[in-house]
Amino acid sequence: MMHAPLSVTTSQGMFSMCSTACHPSAVASLDPPPPPSLPPSRARTHTRTTHTHTHTNMAASVSPLRSSFRICSPLTLHHHCCRAKLRTHSRKCESQRRHLHQTATRHAAVVISGTELARQLHREIQRDVEELVAQGNMRPHLGVVLVGDDPASRTYVKNKTRAASILGISSDTVVRPSSVSQEELLELIDKMNRDWRVSGLLVQLPLPEHINERAVCNAIAPEKDVDGFHIVNIGKLCLDQRSMVPATPAAVWEIIKRAGIETVGKNVLVAGRSKNVGMPIAMLLHTDRNHERPGGDATVTIAHRCTPKEQLKELTSLADIIIAAAGVPGLITADMVKEGAAVIDVGINRIQDPKTGKLRLIGDVDFEGVKQKAGFITPVPGGVGPMTVAMLMKNTVTAARNALMH
Repeated sequence: MMHAPLSVTTSQGMFSMCSTACHPSAVASLDPPPPPSLPPSRARTHTRTTHTHTHTNMAASVSPLRSSFRICSPLTLHHHCCRAKLRTHSRKCESQRRHLHQTATRHAAVVISGTELARQLHREIQRDVEELVAQGNMRPHLGVVLVGDDPASRTYVKNKTRAASILGISSDTVVRPSSVSQEELLELIDKMNRDWRVSGLLVQLPLPEHINERAVCNAIAPEKDVDGFHIVNIGKLCLDQRSMVPATPAAVWEIIKRAGIETVGKNVLVAGRSKNVGMPIAMLLHTDRNHERPGGDATVTIAHRCTPKEQLKELTSLADIIIAAAGVPGLITADMVKEGAAVIDVGINRIQDPKTGKLRLIGDVDFEGVKQKAGFITPVPGGVGPMTVAMLMKNTVTAARNALMH
């Protein structure tokens, strides 16, 4: 933490003088040499004069402190009133030291660019793909199923297939109308499960109301489940075993690790308990770092829509790391965040911009306010989103490698 140069120099100089002048040994070191022997008739007068001169010199040497404390001579330092004054001045010195730290200038949070971290991960994935192909293996292939014509879902699928193409992963998208029956969808999934050319498979969520999402997620073969939503993969995640970790929780964990944010023994607050995001994030952060699938060894608390706002504020104010994944715009504000905390914003909320009238993305965190208080923060967009797509690509390559071992 950096301090303003002028205030630091002045305050530290004053505090250094206090700590030296107030110490009894420092007072004793200011004693003058003993006076020469004098006749008895003049000894008392000269002694009184010398002590007066000593007080004058001592007071001059610590003149900035004269208004707050008058230094006693070594002959009277042990008097109870002088000891009281010494204690009083020591408290003032301590107060000045605290004031120095409280008033020091503080920089805004480090903004973690998910876009830049995703680029790093892309380079690693490209190397893995090239290595697989160079060894004579089939290029990893991602199969995507899109049901209906939801604009957001179409955008997500487009981003995923485009990223796959850039990284050397082939892909295809099978589109079905929103009127498709659950049975038809399950038959399509079964067909893609048995297709050896498909390394990884995902069904874009959400699905129409007449389709059971859990049944669809469980229909995907666990070894091809790049979304990590199959019950087997979720179970392995909870048991600290290697598995396909859901892309968004994996992205949050990867951001924390690559940013160098310490988790061991830290307090973490996860706002949101969804089975695809909040719960897996909590599992990743609280589990043992020495297990088969290493965790964060943090103390994790989960809040949700039934957590009273006052209690949520108490929990966030104690948290070293806050994961906002509730889907509530502006849920986390500056007054809820501890100084220097890491804040990871998973929220994706579309609101109408009052100035332009167009839709824009915002997170669950009041970014501008919290940025002035946090130590680390992710933006929306450009934070968790790009890393989620990157982790999905990493899962696809993992699925391709796993297929070689079966």
